[in-house]
Amino acid sequence: MKKIIINDNDSGQRIDKFITKALPELPKSMMYKLIRKKDIKINGKRCDISSRLVSGDIVTIYVKDEISTEKKHNMDFLKSTSDLDIVYEDKNVIIVNKPIGLDSHSNGSPMTDTIIDRIKKYLYEKGEYSPENESSFSPALCSRLDRNTCGLITAAKTATALREINEAIRSGKVHKVYHCITAAPLPKSEDVITAYHQKDETRNTVKILDSPSEGFKQIKTGYRVLCSKPPLSLVEVTLFTGRTHQIRAHLAHINAPILGDGKYGIIAVNKRYSIFRQALCAYSIKFELSDDSELCYLNSLVINAPKPDFEKRFFS
Repeated sequence: MKKIIINDNDSGQRIDKFITKALPELPKSMMYKLIRKKDIKINGKRCDISSRLVSGDIVTIYVKDEISTEKKHNMDFLKSTSDLDIVYEDKNVIIVNKPIGLDSHSNGSPMTDTIIDRIKKYLYEKGEYSPENESSFSPALCSRLDRNTCGLITAAKTATALREINEAIRSGKVHKVYHCITAAPLPKSEDVITAYHQKDETRNTVKILDSPSEGFKQIKTGYRVLCSKPPLSLVEVTLFTGRTHQIRAHLAHINAPILGDGKYGIIAVNKRYSIFRQALCAYSIKFELSDDSELCYLNSLVINAPKPDFEKRFFS
């Protein structure tokens, strides 16, 4: 038999989702069987798969000890460096400035120095994150940036913050503005453009079309030229949709690729300016959360990243 007391970060989850994370060694088929046989209870009472947990609940699992072992907490994040450029932080969220060349997360590889690893290490050393006290939650990114894109990235310190911000992102209530340098002039000084996007998973590239086609999803990108030094332009970009490589591929599609982009850019121009990583920065973020959200205080903030090095270099 095993008993687990539900904390705030476990609250709100379905019982089956919670047990899958808290007891990963327990086969799902056995878990569902235990629920059906009333061998998993909440506060001593029977539950079903859809039962939601509340902070303070006691979950009792009647199963052999050898298959109810708690998950082993991965502490590899402590191997990461402590280099972290914090732009904003409160009890719920932390927003950091990710440098070029650093991955957002490991993608299943054994890599132990990513932005989320550094954030976990920082919070662990502050005493705000204790893996041994968490059954199912760890600080998590609410979004990600490509390895060679710099700028703002938001992580949630609590499960509630993660749910609310992820829902806001899905609802288009988190507004991001990017700065980039294009290797060729834009067709207009300001515009909102639409196209159709499809990702090639095998090549990790995307294809853009002007007209609808099967398997393609619509994208919408806004841009405004801030300054020009032909052939280069400093551009502010607003995303209205959030697809893989959207800014890079969409601007390349209108013949104004990002400077330094080795995948969608102009190699000759990149060589001329000796820049081989895309000049793209997630520069600003603004939240538009509902008034009843615990995080609605974020709505009054516009959070900006420091001016990126590429902007200083070419448009100082």
